Amino acid sequence: MARSRSSASALLAIAAVVAYLCLVPAFVAPSRGPAQAPEVDLRVAAATFAGLSPLAAEQPAAAYDSVVAMLQSWLVGGTVLIIIFAAALVAATANPLTKRRQEVAATMMGDKK
Repeated sequence: MARSRSSASALLAIAAVVAYLCLVPAFVAPSRGPAQAPEVDLRVAAATFAGLSPLAAEQPAAAYDSVVAMLQSWLVGGTVLIIIFAAALVAATANPLTKRRQEVAATMMGDKK
């Protein structure tokens, strides 16, 4: 019995909060005074213009004149990456220090037997 009263009071409280939120004005009305133009800081405008000026000189959308040129660049880049990874793999497997450590570990294991 007490549980139904507490849930009813909680439901009533939630309904009151929802009703309050629905009736409160959502937007603030603008002032009734004369309309003022926003102030523009010329330093900010100049800095923005200076920062965006390289984009006017470059045309990043026209970097590739054709799909063929794009695919060729991808093939060259992929080939270079494969060569770099292959060289790193060879360097890792042909490391003389690693080979010496393996030889010493093998002789130590042979001595323990």
